[in-house]
Amino acid sequence: MTQGALAIAMSLFLMGAAQQQQQPKPQPQSIPDAPSPSGLSDLKDQITPGSGTTADSKQGAQDTPQSQPPAQQQSTPPAVDQVQQEPPEIAKPGQGSAFLIHVPVNFIDVPVTVRDKKGNLVPGLTYRQFRIYEDGQRQRLAFFSVDPLPLSVAFVIDQSLPSDVLKKVNRSLSALSGAFSPADTIAVFTYDTSPQMLTDFTASQGPRLPVALDRAKREGRDMGVPIASGPLATGMMINGQVPDPNLAAQRGGGVGFLTAPKDVHPLNDAILAAAKELAKQPKGRRRILYVITDGKEAGSKASLKEVVKYLLTNNISVYGTMVGDSATWGIGYLDKFHLPLLPTNNLMPKYALQTGGSLDAELSENGIQLSFAKIADSVRNQYTLGYYSHNPAISGKHHTVDVHVEGIPGLDVTAKEGYYPSLASVTP
Repeated sequence: MTQGALAIAMSLFLMGAAQQQQQPKPQPQSIPDAPSPSGLSDLKDQITPGSGTTADSKQGAQDTPQSQPPAQQQSTPPAVDQVQQEPPEIAKPGQGSAFLIHVPVNFIDVPVTVRDKKGNLVPGLTYRQFRIYEDGQRQRLAFFSVDPLPLSVAFVIDQSLPSDVLKKVNRSLSALSGAFSPADTIAVFTYDTSPQMLTDFTASQGPRLPVALDRAKREGRDMGVPIASGPLATGMMINGQVPDPNLAAQRGGGVGFLTAPKDVHPLNDAILAAAKELAKQPKGRRRILYVITDGKEAGSKASLKEVVKYLLTNNISVYGTMVGDSATWGIGYLDKFHLPLLPTNNLMPKYALQTGGSLDAELSENGIQLSFAKIADSVRNQYTLGYYSHNPAISGKHHTVDVHVEGIPGLDVTAKEGYYPSLASVTP
């Protein structure tokens, strides 16, 4: 190699060494150690259990046994009420009817009236104090409301009452519309030998209702006792002979000419006729069947069992003002204990008890007027409970319902004693 080539090689080597000295030296990378089992406990405050997981990871977490539950679960006390672990849907003021209109299938609506020992309404109860049972099994409350619902009332007047009793009823009818609010609707029915609808559902403060109530006024029945036996049953006799041949008994017609008329009080048919119209009212309204009668029943085509089944299927409660000889103190309340002192031909206590209604017994005209407002106030201050039944809606089988209030002794809880599931009462 010549001196020139050696000089060029030396200069190139020196230039490369200078450039290497100017560049920074690379720093060594820090590689973390693998986490130890004890170090996993430090992450419990940084990771929320269950967040950001997939279905596969959740399945794997279920298969992996845990020695200790999460800290969040350890701090939660065990639930005291294992059935009512979650609060029900509580309606806001003015929204109770909206919830009842939009319900899933097999939703059971149970209006409840609570009174103390003196018969006064008990307000201020919460859902935690109620226990509801179907066929003896505790049910979880899905809905609770104290919001008053608009009423649809089928008002039934017994025109087969004695004339003196019906006069008091006629004079008291003018106070009916004042017992209800403008949002309520009322239909008027009457019955003597057969039921009749005087007006379809109309506004309680509208002009049609007073006209219908005025048309409902009748004189009533003359309650004279007919003579069907004894010496006066055959009329006047002279020496054992009838002086007038026209009054003589016809051949094959039996002895005597006076026959006791058949007593007809079609209470069952009247309630069923009113219930069929009431069942057409829209959901979200409280369906009330209000009867003013002495409770006597005779000559109806429908039976008590058939009518009660129809009432319970369509969520209709029966209320009534008892008049006449049935207006005794304690009627309805005594019937709860099945005492034999009550008249056996009075069916109103059975209707009221099985449908969750109530009765008021009044003898005077002023008492009948006050009973309208008393019963309307009772209906308007009900608690509304609701739950989802697991029984099929197409079975048609009767199911019992029982409601209790916990923690306060001596309360009288009134609710329907059962229901019949029906597709007609189910909202999809």
